[in-house]
Amino acid sequence: MRRDALAGLSVAGLLLPSAIAYAAIAGLTPDRAIIASIIGLGIYALLGRSRFAMVAPTSSSAAILAAVIISMQGTALGPAIADAAILAAGFCFLAAAALRAGALANFISRPVLSGFSLGIALTITIKQIPTLAGVKLHSSGGGGVLPLTWHLIEAVPSFHVEPVLLGAAALGALGGLRRFPGFPASALVLAAGVLLAALVDLPAHHVALVGKLALALPVPSWPGMSLDAWTRIFELSVPLFLILFAESWGSIRGLGLLHGDTVNANRELLALGVANLGAGLLHGMPVGAGFSASSAASAGAKTRFAGLAAMAVLLALSLKGRFLVALVPAPVLACIVIASLFHALDPAPVLRLWRIRRDPIVATGAALAVLVFGVLDGMLIAVGLSLLALVQRFSDSRIATLGQLRGTHDFVDLSRNPNAETDQRVLVVRPMQPLFFANAEPVFTQVTTQAEANPAT
Repeated sequence: MRRDALAGLSVAGLLLPSAIAYAAIAGLTPDRAIIASIIGLGIYALLGRSRFAMVAPTSSSAAILAAVIISMQGTALGPAIADAAILAAGFCFLAAAALRAGALANFISRPVLSGFSLGIALTITIKQIPTLAGVKLHSSGGGGVLPLTWHLIEAVPSFHVEPVLLGAAALGALGGLRRFPGFPASALVLAAGVLLAALVDLPAHHVALVGKLALALPVPSWPGMSLDAWTRIFELSVPLFLILFAESWGSIRGLGLLHGDTVNANRELLALGVANLGAGLLHGMPVGAGFSASSAASAGAKTRFAGLAAMAVLLALSLKGRFLVALVPAPVLACIVIASLFHALDPAPVLRLWRIRRDPIVATGAALAVLVFGVLDGMLIAVGLSLLALVQRFSDSRIATLGQLRGTHDFVDLSRNPNAETDQRVLVVRPMQPLFFANAEPVFTQVTTQAEANPAT
């Protein structure tokens, strides 16, 4: 219990600044992210099965939610759209759990997910630059970041020195403190920013503050929208559901394998679905098992009580420290957003795919799709690239010619084992992929051609 409590305290210190930062990404108030964190941690601890999963808002889901709100802005107000989108994602989770579709997460391939993560990290980082520079720019809409990048270049003469220097100092501190594993770097930098705001009149120096946090007991309510609006929102929430599950299942399964725990994908679908329904009804944000918080919990958590401990600490911090959140400098918060994406901004995973020649084009395509077409359309393109890669791989009609290893009963690929023994009268081949209607005929054609090429066969 002591180790779970300490793990919960560590996770809460990480989640509070992250939650406020992710709310900024989605264009929502910080209280929604804190409410979502409390709800996600509590519901998952009751229904989930992973002792490490810390279910709270994530950067990827926040970016997709922002894109959904922008796409639907002509239909209803942003907060109501957010509630509806979170509820729709929750229903997608429950439907997938009822259909026992836990294997659905595997349809977003790891290379595509790596490319998508890089693209979304670059998008979020670029969108923090106006805050770091103390300027306001018109939204680039639901498309890519290319128009925003052009507007930033035009606005360079308007950049203010004070917020840029403050942001550079915060980012440098966050980068330096990352060298100490388990150190609450974000919380420390956030506290330093609050102390500075208490001592100096930052708004007078063009440095904006987060402002008052109006955290109150949320009342469950259903967003009132037309049938057409709900239909559109369900369509746009499918990418939100997919990225939440892919991200969560990757964290849950990866940590489970590392520590010898058994987890069930369908059970996780149910737990995440109920958590998102709760977040939608209580006006929060979409929630999933983010890798950073879950990894922090894995350093000491023994049971799911760690999630409940994190929930209790987060609730106490949000109730007793609301006046401090109002003093958080916006450039510091933007740097915390960027620092939370350091792992995703690293291009090494995509570069490695090029080096080992394993789906590098689809990974790079997923990153470029997010940058050019926007987060929402980029996610749909990434899913399409995953399916195309799957179809291309299964449609492969290559066959391997086999020979027998001398002195054994083993038959192996001659291209890798040229010394294996063969009998000219017998041709032994192996399809490189499972046979199905798309590749069966080409495979049999190759076998026939190869057999007829040797009169002795």
